[in-house]
Amino acid sequence: MRYVVMVSHGEFAPGLHSAVKMMTGDRADVLSTSLKADMSADEFAANFRELVKDLKAGEDQVILLADILSGSPFTNALSVLDEKGMLADSLVIAGMNMPLAITAVLMKDNFDDLSVLKDTLLSEGKAGITDFVVAANDDDDDL
Repeated sequence: MRYVVMVSHGEFAPGLHSAVKMMTGDRADVLSTSLKADMSADEFAANFRELVKDLKAGEDQVILLADILSGSPFTNALSVLDEKGMLADSLVIAGMNMPLAITAVLMKDNFDDLSVLKDTLLSEGKAGITDFVVAANDDDDDL
């Protein structure tokens, strides 16, 4: 099975997971955890290890979405996946947002080639960041 696993500082990953769940439904293949303010990196690693304890190398794949490149959640999650022998078969993306996460959940099983899936996810994530311009209303005299 292919899993989407979200990690972050603070409540970002659990919050994003909750929002994604509203759009995609509650799914056993979507997991999240976060590094809280009072938590050490080792405690986070232990929590992440517990979160992915049932995932098996050679059977399961992980799409890891992290809030920021090289942060403690990112590096500790990579370390745990490496311990489990799952890192080489994982797709890892830093800088997650709602469009990227929804697309990951809904499209993860549609691509055999992780490279094509990665390109799709990055494209959706980037497209989700856009400048919304409010058009001026020339009819202000009617107010």
